[in-house]
Amino acid sequence: METDDKSVTRTDATAYVPPFSTGDGNGDAEVLPVSRWEKWRQYMTSREGWVGNYDYLYLITPNIPPLNRKYKNVNPPFYGLNDEVPILLTLLLGLQHALTMIGSVVSPPLAIAGGAFYLNSDQTQYLVSAAFITTGIATALQVTRLHITRTPLYIGTGLLSVVAPTFDILAVAFNYTGRRYASGTCPVDVDGGKLPCPEAWGAMLGTMLCTVWVQIAMSLVPPRVLDRVFPKVVTGSLLLLIGVYLVGNGMQNWGGSSNCNGGDGFYALCPDTSAPRPLPWGDPRLIGLGFSVFITIIIVEFIGSPIMRSASVIFGLAVGCTISGATGYWSRSQIDATPVGTFLWVHTFKLSVDGALVLPLLILFVCEAVSCMPDILATAEISRVAIDGPEFHSRIQGGVLCDGIGSLISALGTSLPMVSQAGNNGVISLTGCASRRAGWTASIILILMGILGKFGAVFGSMPPSVLGGMQVFLYSTIAVAGVRVLGMVTFTRRNRFILTAALGIGFMDIVTPEWFAQVLAYEGDNVRLEGFLQGVNLIVETPFIIAAVVGVLLNAVLRGDEKDREGEGLPA
Repeated sequence: METDDKSVTRTDATAYVPPFSTGDGNGDAEVLPVSRWEKWRQYMTSREGWVGNYDYLYLITPNIPPLNRKYKNVNPPFYGLNDEVPILLTLLLGLQHALTMIGSVVSPPLAIAGGAFYLNSDQTQYLVSAAFITTGIATALQVTRLHITRTPLYIGTGLLSVVAPTFDILAVAFNYTGRRYASGTCPVDVDGGKLPCPEAWGAMLGTMLCTVWVQIAMSLVPPRVLDRVFPKVVTGSLLLLIGVYLVGNGMQNWGGSSNCNGGDGFYALCPDTSAPRPLPWGDPRLIGLGFSVFITIIIVEFIGSPIMRSASVIFGLAVGCTISGATGYWSRSQIDATPVGTFLWVHTFKLSVDGALVLPLLILFVCEAVSCMPDILATAEISRVAIDGPEFHSRIQGGVLCDGIGSLISALGTSLPMVSQAGNNGVISLTGCASRRAGWTASIILILMGILGKFGAVFGSMPPSVLGGMQVFLYSTIAVAGVRVLGMVTFTRRNRFILTAALGIGFMDIVTPEWFAQVLAYEGDNVRLEGFLQGVNLIVETPFIIAAVVGVLLNAVLRGDEKDREGEGLPA
């Protein structure tokens, strides 16, 4: 394989020069007439290479008059994919991208460990660390863009396109473990409280390793074909349903934890009776802890500097943790007991394949292959590269393939499936830096965050209410992303019908989850048939999966009439 690293250029596509300075400002590529070694020597040893002329004060200036007067209505200079960015600026922007991703990295493993498989604290903290490490590896692969020799195929987009654990797996995991606890294949205590079920997570990992190949295979399908089979009316509804579904999970944590909502025995109080200050679910003090995170995120967005706004979730968690620690709701015992360093496979899970998971995970990975396409498009557009034609289509192909390989690597590393995200596009827009060097730096920082065991322990030991305040905000952004995709849809009668049917059955699953519980109930002794029917039940009971099935089928069979086609350019 070979990298897609073109010759280094410097561009500046903005008209604004002071107080920033990059390139010659005319947008033309400047090829340096020196050897590669000499160029790197100058870059690593000169003040220009380390600091440059960038106005670093811009990154830390709050958006408060009169402090922001200097930067009002101006944009920073633009650094393209392969531009020479000063080393200090590269480190700062790489850190900024890494901080932006923290919420997306920690939320899925915490939800998986605490809300689905009920893993112990050591395993929970390990899953958070493993998620950071595998995220860093997958992001580095996505940014690098490897060319598969003697083929037209690539691995990666070659953009500052980040990869993080997918939230889509959460709905499948919740429904899967719910069925296992109900059937007795996951343990419960004498009071009916759910005990850790690492065997179920091992079954999910093993089944992911067998089903992720469908996403790798889909990278060979031309993007235009995928777009016809999975139009925006389908992908937008998927994102909307996922966001709405997960907000409910975040609200459970905001109230104290899903375990203690109606729980008894050890979970009679939240988060459990052994907590420093246990309270009933939904107690105003617990709601207040989550609200402190939520409102801090909003305040930082209003008055924060560019680097603060990109890390608003971290500032929200910091405020929530400070308040919970000062008021006695947070114990440091788990952090103190965690080793300083960790890595993949410190904890392992017995791998197996569960037939009930095969169909849902196959559909999930098909959806993952399609749902990343709008995010790659958005990143390409904000990075000022082509958003149509052969080059862009190869970026889509490389992104889908990289997500599949990233999910494969992640499952081998005992972590969650990966998907490309556009959550860092706000950083690119704020800082004007789409350089891949910042992406590589962010990858290294994420891996280091994972190796530092104490870092994962901080998130693993946070009070659920603090995490819930962050999760509700973060999950809501997924629903908003779905609305944004649906905003690109031409609302013809045909598209409105598809959207109504898909969202209707998806919302049924969300508001009344027990509706389909007994549709395909089976009490016979045919193990294979039982596994197949359980898989079908998982599909039916997972909102975004059943909506995807309905949307794709209706999109394939429905045809718009002549009047519908004539009105496509008109508003609904």
